[in-house]
Amino acid sequence: MAALEISAARPDPALLDLPWHLPLADWPDDLLASLPRGISRHVVRFARVSGRVLALKEITEDLARSEFRLLRLLAKMNIPAVESFAVVSGRETVDGRPLDAVLITRHLQYSLPYRALFSQVNQPQTASRLLDALAVLLVRLHLAGFYWGDVSLSNTLFRRDAGSFAAYLVDVETGQLHETLSRGQREYDLDLARTNIIGEMFDLQAGEKLADDVDAIEIGDQLVQRYQVLWATLTERETFSSEERWRVSARIEKLNELGFDVDELDITTDLDGTSVSIQPKVVDAGHHARRLLRLTGIDAQENQARRLLNDLDQYAAETDQQGEDEDFVAHEWLQECYEPVVRAIPRAMRRKLQAPEFYHELLEHRWHLSQRLGHDATMDQTVQDYILTVLIHRQDERALITSETSAIPIFEG
Repeated sequence: MAALEISAARPDPALLDLPWHLPLADWPDDLLASLPRGISRHVVRFARVSGRVLALKEITEDLARSEFRLLRLLAKMNIPAVESFAVVSGRETVDGRPLDAVLITRHLQYSLPYRALFSQVNQPQTASRLLDALAVLLVRLHLAGFYWGDVSLSNTLFRRDAGSFAAYLVDVETGQLHETLSRGQREYDLDLARTNIIGEMFDLQAGEKLADDVDAIEIGDQLVQRYQVLWATLTERETFSSEERWRVSARIEKLNELGFDVDELDITTDLDGTSVSIQPKVVDAGHHARRLLRLTGIDAQENQARRLLNDLDQYAAETDQQGEDEDFVAHEWLQECYEPVVRAIPRAMRRKLQAPEFYHELLEHRWHLSQRLGHDATMDQTVQDYILTVLIHRQDERALITSETSAIPIFEG
């Protein structure tokens, strides 16, 4: 009889109480959380353990350990991905039949698979926004030297990000981490992404979750175009006259606007010094998120951070504090603007959206309410109107749970 083995960074004794002698497909409903999920080649279940929700995937031990290690490496590199929790191996049924290992990851709060998003937000721009998020994620992975090998919407989770979405890597079964990727590796990943996304769009149309007049092939092509434009902006060499040195700062500012910081820049001149070439060597995503975190302690997605920083700048202008110390103004904005609004949300409704997304939506709602009233709405008016007309109808997204486990299908393959 094999011995059960649990490998984890921080082992939880409660894991020992789970029925590891049963295939995941046979686990009792009272242990499970009914969460929306995408299509998987393996059996995937969600279980409540010690007050948290964990995702469990049944795969071979080699794959489970490889994926566990790779997810931990990506976390250290600040790549948006699910967090590895443990690997359970040495599983057997009561009659001694061996069972596959289980990879355990933490459920990513406030995230949804693309199918659930299309069910909730069946709008023409949904596909476009998901493609933008996936393109950014793929570029970030390739810059870090990560070859995905199975790029698709199904292997990605999405969080709302100030009117857009932020993409998170879920499945790294086929992933490989290298020092750098060749052009061929990147193009193969990109071509695979295009093929998979076209198939996923056709599948959505077959399920009547995407309009029949949407061109699935064009959507796949759009991902390739958006990836190529972003990759070129981040990595291509730019040459200009030595009298146009301001373009060095302009290139850095452009990358900052896209949400990237330049950690290393290669600057060269020709032999007679009449022209200058610049090429970003090391770029790191999260420019606005890092700045917001430094100033206020608010942990937000990149677009959320950009939106909140714009509101901070507007507050500085309205209070005539543009020349004041930035840290001082940010602290005042946090106390006078952000925290009162977040605290005004009823406690029972705070699971519906992340706090930065709440604030972003309130800013948007204030503009629309002001248009409707014919004058500037106060934030108090906005909060009350938003709660009564919008928030009360929203589903909880911290951990979107259906009423019955049977409502969520188990996909095997």
